[in-house]
Parts: sequence; C-alpha cells; structure tokens
Amino acid sequence: MPFAIYILGLAVFAQGTSEFMLSGLIPDIAHDLGVSISAAGTLTSAFAAGMIVGAPLMAVLSLRWPRRRALLVFLTAFVIVHAVGAITTSFPVLLVTRTLGALANAGFLAVGLATATGMAKPDAKGRATSVLLSGITLACVAGVPAGAALGQTLGWRSAFWAVALVSLPAVLAILRSVPDTVRAADDPDEARPGARDQLRALRDPRLLVMLLLAALVNAATFCTFTYLTPLSTDVSGFAEGWVPALLALFGLGSFAGVTLGGRLSDTRPMRVLIPGGIALLAGWALFTATAASPVAAVLLIFVQGALSFAVGSTLIAQVLYAATRAPSLGGSFATAALNVGAAAGPAIGGATIAAGLGYRSPLWVSALLVAAALATASLAHAVRRSRATPRDDAPAFPATGRPRG
Repeated sequence: MPFAIYILGLAVFAQGTSEFMLSGLIPDIAHDLGVSISAAGTLTSAFAAGMIVGAPLMAVLSLRWPRRRALLVFLTAFVIVHAVGAITTSFPVLLVTRTLGALANAGFLAVGLATATGMAKPDAKGRATSVLLSGITLACVAGVPAGAALGQTLGWRSAFWAVALVSLPAVLAILRSVPDTVRAADDPDEARPGARDQLRALRDPRLLVMLLLAALVNAATFCTFTYLTPLSTDVSGFAEGWVPALLALFGLGSFAGVTLGGRLSDTRPMRVLIPGGIALLAGWALFTATAASPVAAVLLIFVQGALSFAVGSTLIAQVLYAATRAPSLGGSFATAALNVGAAAGPAIGGATIAAGLGYRSPLWVSALLVAAALATASLAHAVRRSRATPRDDAPAFPATGRPRG
C-alpha cells in the first residue's frame, strides 16, 4: 500500500475520534454552556445529519477539483471548526461547528475512499478501504477513551484541541505525499465522468442492493454499540469501571475484523459475506440469550465487533468495485450508507428501550437488522438468477464488482 493511504487513515482516525468522543463529554458541555443534557445531545444528531447529507453533497461540489486539493480543503476546514468549537462560549456556535465539521468529515471520507482505491493496485481496493476504515476502529480503541480522559482531567475543550492537533500532521503529509493528480486504470482524471453520468451509473441495482446491505449491517453494529454501557452494567453485571475496557475490546474486535476483511475482500469476498453474515446473525441471537453471563459478554463483544466490521468493510469494498463508472460519487454514497446505518440503528434501539423492552432489546434489533440484510441479499440473488442469461449468470448475489478474468 502507498504510504499516503496510511496518512489518509490517520486523518480518518482523528475524524472518527471527533464523531464518537461526545458520548463522554455531553454532561460537561451542557454544564459549561448552560444548556440541558438533551439539548447538548443534539450535537451528536447534528453531526450524524451532516455526515449523511454531506457525503454526496461535498463529493458533487468537489467533483472537478484535483483530489489532493479536495482532501486539503476538507481536512483544513475540519481543523478550523474544531478550533472554533474549542474556544466558543456559545452553544449555537458549537452546534454550527459540529454540523460544518461533519460536512468536512463526510467530504474527506468520500474523496479519501476514491483516492485510496485509485492509488492502490486495481485488485487491492479492499485492502485500501480497510486501511481507511481501520482509522475508525482505532478511534474506538484509543481515540475515544483518550478524548474522554482528556475531558475529565482538562475539560471538554481539550478534547476538541486534541482532535485538531492530531489532524495537523495529516494536513502536512497529504500536501507532501498525495499526488496532485491521482490516476487509476479505471479512473483516469482527465476522463472522470461528471455528476450526472456518475449518478446514472449509481442506479445499478447490484450497487443499490450493496449500499442497502451496508446500511443494514452498520445499523445493527451501532444499535448495540451505542447502548453497550447500560447493557454491560445492568444486564451483564459489570461494574462501571469495566466499561472503558469493554468498549476498547469491541474496538479491538472491529480492528481485527476490518483487517481480515481487507485481506479477503479483494480475492474471496463471498467467503466473508455469506459465512460472515450468517455468523453475525447467530452471534447477535446468542448474545441476546447469554447477555447475563459476563464471560459470554466479553467473548461476544469481541467476536461481534470483528464480524460486524469484516462484513461491513467487505460490502463497502464491493460498492467501490461496482462503482468504477462513478469513482467520486461511489465513495460518497458508501459513506452516506454507513452513516444512515449509524443513525438509524441507535434510533431504533433507543425506541425499544423507551418502550420498556429493556437494555437487552438492542441485541434483538441488531439480530433482526442482520436477518433483514440476509433476506434482502437472498431475494436480490433470486431475482438476478431468474433474469440472468447463460452469459451473464454469476455466483451468489451481491456479485463482486471486480473484473472477471
């Protein structure tokens, strides 16, 4: 892998830390800025909304820019809004900075995915994707706990400053390491199609199904991850002091899964998607049944983190293989799909808890979401087989987007 791809992963690490660190900072922000806890919670919602809307919007706005310029603009904007957020005493200003930060984050990740896969070899898109997504998993392992620790010792503003400072080396490294023009065999910049042509290419039914599957799997992942703290303490019986270690364990599993998925998704994606999807469903169901056992909880927190990100990252890699005629917008739609899932899953899980179904209920929701993904894939495969001719008949659906030899 080119060194510049790892630099992009560093930037994604900083952005992932920013996205998730508020879970440990909300009470301090509410107290410092004189707002309610629920009002401070809208900072999280604003970031999620900005990520969903920002991915395709920023990708379209930067479509004709050289990718190095787009990456620098988005990352520099991300640094600036975090600096403003760290010094403001106004909650509305902080809310605006979170929204703008999410737009910049979404734009960077969308362009970053296209850039990384363009710099990698034509048959290594999965590995390039895994490097970027590993930045998010490492944020769960190290970035978020470090941000929470900083917030507890030096105040919530220090966490915002830390994110900005971690991003600065990536700005300088992108300036030096990312070529001004990123070329790939399937995406020469001089022939890069316009927004209308790319949007037409994104109407491919196989691509749309894979985007839906990615959203469903990510919704299942974050449905349980969001409520892992009350699940661990109220159901599994862990003391609160164990929670950071359990969150880090989930992050370690996620990192292992995205690394394994990256190695297999280029050559044997269906060996990840089919057995991995079935195992993921079985794991959520088993977790539901054994959540009261601390030993089972520890094991399944790691395993489900690994399976979730192995399957999810492989789906994203297949989206990028299938979107070769939409090199810029393909990454943006993949980013949007991930964030639709990250927003919808916790909302559904929260609704089940509010309905009085208990802290175990998000596990059932996660299982049902994965079951819906498997049913959708099976239905799409059956429809495709019924319409296929002998020439274009292919293995299991969703088919890999890699060129067939």
